[in-house]
Amino acid sequence: MSGYPPEMQESIRLVEATRLRRLKETFPTMSLEEREQVLNAFHPDYIKEKMRAIRVGVSKGQRMPVELADIVEGRPHIGPDFDLSEPFAETDVLVIGGGGAGASAALLAQENGAKVILVTKLRFGDANTMMAQGGIQAADRPNDSPAIHYLDVMGGGHFTNVPELVEALVMDAPFVIKWLEDLGMMFDKEPDGTMVERHGGGTSRMRMHSARDYSGAEIMRTLRDEVRNREEDITVIEFSPAVELVLDDKGQIAGAVVMNLETGVYSYIKAKAVILATGGGGRLHYQGFPTTNHYGATADGVVMAYRVGAPLGYLESMQYHPTGAAFPEQIVGLLVTEKVRGLGAQPVNKYGEQFVYPLEPRDVEAAAFIRECKERGNGIITPTGQPGVWLDSPMIEIIQGPGTIKKNLPAMVRQFGRFGIDITQEPMLVYPTLHYQNGGVRLRADGSTEIPGLFIAGEVSGGVHGHNRLMGNSLLEITVFGRRSGRSAAAYAQQVKPGKPTLAHIEAWNRELEEAGVDTGVISPILLPDYTRRV
Repeated sequence: MSGYPPEMQESIRLVEATRLRRLKETFPTMSLEEREQVLNAFHPDYIKEKMRAIRVGVSKGQRMPVELADIVEGRPHIGPDFDLSEPFAETDVLVIGGGGAGASAALLAQENGAKVILVTKLRFGDANTMMAQGGIQAADRPNDSPAIHYLDVMGGGHFTNVPELVEALVMDAPFVIKWLEDLGMMFDKEPDGTMVERHGGGTSRMRMHSARDYSGAEIMRTLRDEVRNREEDITVIEFSPAVELVLDDKGQIAGAVVMNLETGVYSYIKAKAVILATGGGGRLHYQGFPTTNHYGATADGVVMAYRVGAPLGYLESMQYHPTGAAFPEQIVGLLVTEKVRGLGAQPVNKYGEQFVYPLEPRDVEAAAFIRECKERGNGIITPTGQPGVWLDSPMIEIIQGPGTIKKNLPAMVRQFGRFGIDITQEPMLVYPTLHYQNGGVRLRADGSTEIPGLFIAGEVSGGVHGHNRLMGNSLLEITVFGRRSGRSAAAYAQQVKPGKPTLAHIEAWNRELEEAGVDTGVISPILLPDYTRRV
C-alpha cells in the first residue's frame, strides 16, 4: 500500500503514463539568458525586501537575509570586564567546530607540531558533514584536470568566486581523495578497483567520488576516528560552544570564551591561534524555508569573527537545494541528494511533464521548481499545504536496471520506506530547502583572515563558491581548507609573540551599536534555534 494519499496518487498515475515518452526525449539545458531570467524572478536570494544591509562594523553595507543581519548586529553574551586572568585551558591551536572542517584542521595542526584543543557545540561529529550525501569532487581521471574543474566551479558560481580560493580547491582535490582513503575511507569502487565517479549539476566531467549516499557520514567517521586516535595531542571538548573570540593588546587572536551547555558557565581557553570551523546558518530558516542543516547551524562563526573585525562577503547568497523532501510531513526539508538526479531521476510536474533539465546548477534548478509551483500552478499540494514537484526516481531503474537504487541510494530507500513510500516504484515529492551558506568570513588561500591568528575553514567562509556552489564541492572545501588552515595555524602558533588578552573589542562593538542606534534585541551567537511554540 502506498504511503501517499489518494489525491496525490492520481498525479502519480500521470507520471507513470509519461515515462515511456520521457525516456525517448532529451530535455534541453537553459541558455544563460534563461537562467538569469528564472533566477531574477524566483530565487529567494533575489527578493530584495527579504535582504538588508548591516549597519555597523567593518563590512557595513553588506547585504544579507534579514534574519542573519539581526543576529550579526546582536549584543555579546559577556561584557568587556569578563575575567581572563585564569584560563580554563591553554593550547597552541584552538579549533572551534566539530565537523569535517574542524577535524581536518585539528589533524593537520597536530601533524605540524601543535597542541590542539577542539571545542564543539554538540557532540563531536554533530555537523552538516555527517548529513552530506552525494559525494566529493576531484579531477583525477585522464579526461579531466584541475583546470577543467576550475572552470566548472567558476561557471557554477557565476564567475564571482575568488580565483585564488578556487585554484586551491581544485589543485588540492586529488590529494584530499588519497588522504581520505589512506586514513581508511571506503569509497565506492568498480570491480577492478577504480573509483566510481558520477556527474553533479553544472559539471562537465564525471568526478563525483562517493560512499553510497552516506559520503559525508563516511568522511566524518574517518576523520573523527583519526582525531580520537591522537588524543595525546588533540583534546576534544563537547557541548561547549564558543561565544566570543579573544584578542590581545596587539590585535592578535588570543583564544576564545566558551560556554558549558549543561551548566551555563563561561570559560576562557587561551590559544596562540584559532581556527573557526563553525559551519553555516541553515537553522535560521530564512524566508520560512525548511532546512537540511543540523540542529546547531546558527551562523555562530560569522557573528564572532565579525565582532573582532574580520570582513564578510557573499552573504547575500544562500543555497536552496532544489530537492528537499516535501512529503511526508515528518521529513519535510531533509535532503534528497543530487545523486538521485545524477543517476537518472527526472523532475516532473503534477501532469507528469518534465519542465527543467535535471542537472542545471542548483540555484537555477531550485528557481525552476519554485516557478513551476508558484507561477505556473503545476505543483502538487500536500494535505498540509506544502507545495512540491515529483522527482521520478523509478526512471533510474528503467534506465540503469533493477537494483540500481538500492545499491546506490540505501539511505534514500530507508528514509522514504519508513513512511510506506517505495522510491523504486513511486516518485518522491520534493521542493527547495535551505541547504548551504555560500558567503561568510573572507579568507586567503592558506585559511588566514585579516585578523592575525584567526583562520577559518568550511561553510563559515565566503568566496570559494561565489554566488552558487556545485554539488560535491562542500565536502571538498571542508577538507581542503581544513587541512590548509590547520597547517597554517600551527606554523603561526610557533612564531607568534602573544600579548595580554583583552575584550576591549566588545566595548567598542557595544559603543558602535549605540552610536548607530542599532538594537535588534538579540544576544548572539544564538547557539541553538528557538522553536518555542508561541500563542
